[in-house]
Amino acid sequence: MVSGHARRVRSAAWFKRATAAASHGLLRAICTGCCVGLPLQALAQGVPITAPVAGAVAPVGATASSAPSATLGVVSSSPEATLLRQIQQAARHLNYEGVFTFQQGESIESSRMIHMFDGQDEKERIEVLDGPPREYLRRNDDVQSLFPEQKLILREQQRGDRFPGLLVADPTALEAHYQLRTSVELYRVAGRSCRVIEITPRDAHRYGYRLCADSASNLLLKAQTIASDGAVLEQVAFTHVTIGHVINEQALQPAWPITDWSTQHTKQQVIDLGAMGWRVPAPPGYLPTSQLARVFADQRTVNQLVLSDGLATISIFIEPYRAERSEYLSQGAARSGSVNIFGIRIANFWLTVLGEVPATTLELLAQSIQYVPPVGSR
Repeated sequence: MVSGHARRVRSAAWFKRATAAASHGLLRAICTGCCVGLPLQALAQGVPITAPVAGAVAPVGATASSAPSATLGVVSSSPEATLLRQIQQAARHLNYEGVFTFQQGESIESSRMIHMFDGQDEKERIEVLDGPPREYLRRNDDVQSLFPEQKLILREQQRGDRFPGLLVADPTALEAHYQLRTSVELYRVAGRSCRVIEITPRDAHRYGYRLCADSASNLLLKAQTIASDGAVLEQVAFTHVTIGHVINEQALQPAWPITDWSTQHTKQQVIDLGAMGWRVPAPPGYLPTSQLARVFADQRTVNQLVLSDGLATISIFIEPYRAERSEYLSQGAARSGSVNIFGIRIANFWLTVLGEVPATTLELLAQSIQYVPPVGSR
């Protein structure tokens, strides 16, 4: 989702607020390749797993509402669920280009997006228009982040569930935890008519969302993340967009000659955190979507667990705690828009838990995580 899609550092100010809660070095590392102004899913990417590994990561406590069957067993053919599915398909299978803005508090950042689908492959180019020059080139799940000031290309695998996409799972499961309602009246965004869909949480473990999908193509034009009091926490919207036209391949090429730039590959490996001793009682409705080890350019290895209810995403980053490292600051909470962050030490590890969920949900999750050393470990 907007609070999306990883999904996340969007500005220097965000770092200042976050460092009171988490490892500054980790946040800087994990966010290096994330598009400014994109959903949280951009941060929460990894190799997906089809289902929780039995006995690995404890699924959503022990309550019936948190069991996989309670979420995955919901069957819905509502018009709203159908529209959400059409929104996701439009984001992936249409040609479109335009400028979108991300607003969080007083901060507004703009990016230019070009997206093409040739019937088999998705190709996308995003140019950040504010701050230091940056570009992001995507072909299906392969993403290249370009940093011209360093002449650096960061290459990694990321799913495409970012604006104007939004879903991590099939929308038929969402109505167990959200109430979906489509407004009869049409709205206008970027000069185009769009249908509004209200997504209201059924409990306190998630935020609400207000979406507006193009009435002609179903492409998502605007998305807002809504707090329990109705306040807009953040929003992303096209200010100009053209949909359904032919796109020249040349428009997807980088703005700079990059043949002599250095390339860094973010290595990822699927892991089993449960077998490694971690017990994570996820909030109701949140299921594991990936468990992996991420190896960064400085050879640091950070384990990551991603939980999602289909819209909202929570990422848990686990790394060894080293007392001599100054970037480990006092544990606690921080917030940036809809993204809450909580840093905590468990055993000899430092955990950074962040997600587009209410602060109380994130804090309870962070404080309930347990580490039980596997038998035979030292």
